Amino acid sequence: MSDAPAPKQPATWRIVLAFFLDFWTAFFAAGFLVAAVAGGRTPQGFALNGVPAFIAFALIIAYFVVLGRFFGGTLWQRLLKTRR
Repeated sequence: MSDAPAPKQPATWRIVLAFFLDFWTAFFAAGFLVAAVAGGRTPQGFALNGVPAFIAFALIIAYFVVLGRFFGGTLWQRLLKTRR
């Protein structure tokens, strides 16, 4: 038997904040990347319709899956130390 204490879980507000910051980071990074390649850049930022929008959506999902599973957490999870 081990009497070692269980590791403390991160605060819920930090987990939620990390998710929202990660979502916005992934949204703008994927949006600008796909818009630059697909020609969807506008003076206000970017506008994606059809296939480029689906590609950006897939990149946002890939951001969470790949970084979360293979790199020990997303950017904001690591910065805010919310990885469980």
